[in-house]
Amino acid sequence: MDTSSYLKAQARIPFRRRYFLPQNSSKENLDRFIPNRSAMDFDYAHFALTEGREAKEEKVSPSREAYRKQLAEALNLNRTRILAFRNKPSTSVPKDHSASSSSSLHYQRFQPLKPPRRIPQSPERTLDAPGLLDDMYLNVLDWSSANVVAVALDKSVCLWDASTGSVTELVRYGEDKGPVTSVNWAHDGVNLGVGLKNGEVDIWDCETKSLMRTLGGCHHEPVGSLAWNSHILTSGGMDGRIFNSDVRIRSSVVATYKGHSGEVCGLKWSGSGERLASGGRDNLVHIWDRSSSTQWLHRLRGHTSGVKALGWCPFQTHLLASGGGEEDGKIKFWNTQTGACLNSVDTGSQVSCLLWSNKERELLSSRGSQLTLWKYPSMVKMAELSGHESSVISMSQSPDGCTVVSGAGDEKLMFWNVFGVPGTAKKPVPKGAREPFSHVARSIR
Repeated sequence: MDTSSYLKAQARIPFRRRYFLPQNSSKENLDRFIPNRSAMDFDYAHFALTEGREAKEEKVSPSREAYRKQLAEALNLNRTRILAFRNKPSTSVPKDHSASSSSSLHYQRFQPLKPPRRIPQSPERTLDAPGLLDDMYLNVLDWSSANVVAVALDKSVCLWDASTGSVTELVRYGEDKGPVTSVNWAHDGVNLGVGLKNGEVDIWDCETKSLMRTLGGCHHEPVGSLAWNSHILTSGGMDGRIFNSDVRIRSSVVATYKGHSGEVCGLKWSGSGERLASGGRDNLVHIWDRSSSTQWLHRLRGHTSGVKALGWCPFQTHLLASGGGEEDGKIKFWNTQTGACLNSVDTGSQVSCLLWSNKERELLSSRGSQLTLWKYPSMVKMAELSGHESSVISMSQSPDGCTVVSGAGDEKLMFWNVFGVPGTAKKPVPKGAREPFSHVARSIR
């Protein structure tokens, strides 16, 4: 048999199966290089190939980028692939589940977002505060855990009980000590620290209206800031020095922090009580460790004006917000573990106060005569509250976390329900829990 005859005979024989791979009838055995059109979103693919590419090339600020990421997560746009090669696996439902439970599960997964909270644009209450010093670098307003507001009015300190509406004058100083330059409540809601122009710090029992002791000999200039940390009262003066005073002992000074070259106008202890943030008119922010007084942990630079506004984030332990004065007008966010600046937002006006919400990821700042509520971390404005006729100099938060009181140079106190609807007023702390002074002898002066 010649070669041509053999080839013609072989051509008549059907193809043999042994030259091919086994066939599989399963629909999942698809060619990996051929996209599955039924699993693709052509609208998203068109966006990613056109507008999406332009958006990536556009230079945006860090706050704008954070907002875009949050929006992409909410709209399910944070996908990285355009082509799809197989259908997504379906969610398996146990056989014993009824149709109603399956539909309920579907509803829970795709239920709409809750409506935005209504934020009142006008103050709930306004009180006259004659004699309120128009100095943004003083801290003359504080709200206690017992629901009492303390305010310094020139040479006197007055108390306003938010539960009853009653007003009491705690003390009126003479020319040798006054005016009052700072007030700050202890965590027990009973004892009040009062900083004075002559450099002294008085500690008052506001239940008995009696002076417990005077801390003197430390500062030689007015005390513009105070901050309690359990039994430690921290004071900052216009001389640039910071002292930690243990109020339980006679020789009270237990630590001295030196780092500022100008007036110390802001002091805030972290929620854990382990770290202290200080701001000064030298445009610096320092982070101090409670266990060491020899050197600051971090010296934070970046503001171009004095820094009074400080706020430790309640939901991120090492996050600190700071605000600069009129020539700066920026809110900066710091990682206090590394000292890195995470973000900076230009508000367009001086920032004298910062308060975090205890309920939502929100931050309230003073912007000149206005209060501005920001959504964190996108820093999108949620509300702007107007009412004061001059710059806000102090703010403080109610014990339930809903209401904020602001004081301004127009000699008015305004109360804003900015963080939610107030519930039942918080009851005063029982007398049996009057730490840190319940065990201190009254004879100490």
